[in-house]
Amino acid sequence: MAERSWSLKGALRGMFAKPTIDDETWDDLETALITADFGPAVTDEIVEELHEKVDRYRTTDPADLQRMLRETLEERLARFDPTLHLSERPAVVLVVGVNGVGKTTTIGKFAKFLRNYDRSVVVGAADTFRAAAVEQLATWAQRADAQIVRPQQERQDPASVAFQTIEFAKSHGTEIVIVDTAGRLHTKGGLMDELSKIKRVVEKQAPIAEVLLVLDATTGQNGLAQAQAFIEHAGVTGLVLTKLDGSAKGGFVLAVQERTGLPIKLVGQGEGIGDLTGFTPHVFAQQLVG
Repeated sequence: MAERSWSLKGALRGMFAKPTIDDETWDDLETALITADFGPAVTDEIVEELHEKVDRYRTTDPADLQRMLRETLEERLARFDPTLHLSERPAVVLVVGVNGVGKTTTIGKFAKFLRNYDRSVVVGAADTFRAAAVEQLATWAQRADAQIVRPQQERQDPASVAFQTIEFAKSHGTEIVIVDTAGRLHTKGGLMDELSKIKRVVEKQAPIAEVLLVLDATTGQNGLAQAQAFIEHAGVTGLVLTKLDGSAKGGFVLAVQERTGLPIKLVGQGEGIGDLTGFTPHVFAQQLVG
């Protein structure tokens, strides 16, 4: 419970309320950034950069340090383009990630996000290895007011479900296709082969607009390690962070972009169907630092 009540903004508030910048300020800042899951390397770089700025402007005012930290984070977050590229018709999005990160839920929220912009959406239930996944996805699709293409038989080949989904989109003039994929098979190699097959089948019908990797922000660096195979083999174009409450793991947003070289395109900050939004570096830096 202690971690849940801790927030970076709260930790920084006390630090920046002090009358002057001193050695304790720097120690506290480093501790706060590490606790927020920025990771040691990124933390060191940020603290060093801020030291240089404070020396250059010869300031001892913690309010200046707060502004510099916000600007530094925003600048680093903005190195990656969070734009979703969905101009193709149909625009095909594959959603990948290990089981348990909230992939199916995220697809439902993403469908709702797109429906809010009046885009027509069909989701393909191509995670045929997990029986509950199809029913779960159907529930979310209904809540999002999206169409769904289900497997026609148990344990149907996932690539054929993806194929049928795109066929549906083409015949109905549906603008955006979101394809769910398996998060776990018996072997990692088998899973990546399956994803490659889905991609090959899809690309014969339509270009793939995005391959979005879903990560659970609360698992931080551990979750990233679990998802490494997807980054290496699935042609990931962007990240979706779920369960990001903006507090204890807020720094993971910057760390994950810098470690993977991939932009965060969507963030989920709650349980509701409307709690998935596009990622805006300026807004996020403001939320983190105040």
